[in-house]
Amino acid sequence: MIASDIKHSAGYISMQASDKHKNLKKPQQSYYQQNSMSLREVHSQLLPPNYQSLRNTYSGDCSQLKSTVPQTSNEQYCTLESFTSAGYTVHTSPSTLSYSPSTESPVSQQDCLSDNYGSPISVSCITEDPIDLKHKLRQLENVMLGPGSDIIDSFEGTFNSQLILEPEKWKQILEIPRGDLRQGLIACARAIAENDLLVADWLMTELRPMVSVSGEPLQRLGAYLLEGLVARLASSGSSIYKALKCKEPASSELLSYMHILYEVCPFFKFGYMSANGAIAEAVKGEERVHIIDFQIAMGSQWVTLIQALAARPGGPPCLRITGVDDPVSAFARGGGLHLVGKRLSRLAESCNVPFEFNAAAISGCEVELKNLEIRSGEALAVNFPFQLHHMPDESVSTENHRDRLLRLVKSLSPKVVTLVEQESNTNTAPFFPRFVETLDYYTAIFESIDVALPRENNERIQVEQHCLARDIVNIIACEGAERVERHELLGKWKSRFTMAGFTPYPLSPLVNATIKTLLENYCENYRLEEVDGCLYLGWKNRALVVSCAWR
Repeated sequence: MIASDIKHSAGYISMQASDKHKNLKKPQQSYYQQNSMSLREVHSQLLPPNYQSLRNTYSGDCSQLKSTVPQTSNEQYCTLESFTSAGYTVHTSPSTLSYSPSTESPVSQQDCLSDNYGSPISVSCITEDPIDLKHKLRQLENVMLGPGSDIIDSFEGTFNSQLILEPEKWKQILEIPRGDLRQGLIACARAIAENDLLVADWLMTELRPMVSVSGEPLQRLGAYLLEGLVARLASSGSSIYKALKCKEPASSELLSYMHILYEVCPFFKFGYMSANGAIAEAVKGEERVHIIDFQIAMGSQWVTLIQALAARPGGPPCLRITGVDDPVSAFARGGGLHLVGKRLSRLAESCNVPFEFNAAAISGCEVELKNLEIRSGEALAVNFPFQLHHMPDESVSTENHRDRLLRLVKSLSPKVVTLVEQESNTNTAPFFPRFVETLDYYTAIFESIDVALPRENNERIQVEQHCLARDIVNIIACEGAERVERHELLGKWKSRFTMAGFTPYPLSPLVNATIKTLLENYCENYRLEEVDGCLYLGWKNRALVVSCAWR
């Protein structure tokens, strides 16, 4: 979720105004059980359409591929074109089978042979007689590399091994109930994780008609998960992620979509209210308060806190807020941090709260002590709202900004540090378990949106596309430094804070009661749970957001 973006929408509005589906069906039979077809018939039906022209059978020891070609046809048979619909062209090399984005149409037999010595042979089609093609390839190989080369033999072994699926893999495919989108997505992700390109492509072909941005929650989520899988397969995850960022609507429209999500789901209000409660309690009685917000956005989180400080017995303290910025926030805001400073200053003035704003127009990774303008005599509070998971850790960079920031903050001796994060494990998890975790987590998110916005509502489609889809694609398709959505479970955050020298600061019962009052305005499927002074907000039996405090 773009939690930072949501803060803009809430700030904009406030400044102007001041696990499973219940109707379960009986388990469906698999394709094989329903049709009682023979193994050969199963192969002919399950292979992608481009493979149906060749009837593949196994020899007795399953070591050779036999191709039975119709005798009355003179057409060519495309055997490696199943990726066309997804924009791929399959290439072969002496030892591997790979693919690359392509917009070219199928080539002729002559085009199948590369005329570039430094390029791999591009295999798009074969004639009726594979032996004849192999002979021609051998001739070309002898001319280019001299006699005695074994590239063609290596190619044939790789080609056959890709076409002959292991019986166990066919068994896994056949056991997927017809129309089971969830299991189909999981099987596709597993195939990609295991580099089973033919299985992955066939499953993608089957999944495309099953997903829809205007369907049920799983269908809508499936559309974006499938996009992420295609991007990962094409090694273009970062390109698609950047393209989605470039195609964002105008800032005013994006602000509107963020506000819709902020209103229909309580996750962000939960995070901001719980953090504010911990800060208010920690700075009780202090005359000078300094808050460092590592995701200031529109500054919306501080509206209610400023109002609460104004009503404090004995008068409000002198309040100073340092806001750390980022490019996404600046875009949605439609300007620099000076806009946030002006809005908060006007609000503080109307509440008679002495106020000062310090703009730190840098990303969290770049924050140093000099950017924070620490002053003696101030009670310091630090806020990390849906932000630390964007900081690269030791698995990405030796700089490890995630732990570096925590050590920096600890050296400032703050009264309290608040953390609000998504309760999800996508940081160092390998691709396949990360996909399953993302599927499970965002299923709950999409279900919660489904009860608040009609499926045919165009605004709902825009909200999911611009506020959720980009993050989903990033988690699924990107790796390394380009994967910026790196969530961790609370247990891991506890380890990081403890290693930095912090101790837990349990949230008060008053905060718990305030959140319960908030949830009365939302669907009964939302769940609030307090564990060891930390608050979890979930949907049904799935925890989604966690809030805690440290000192």
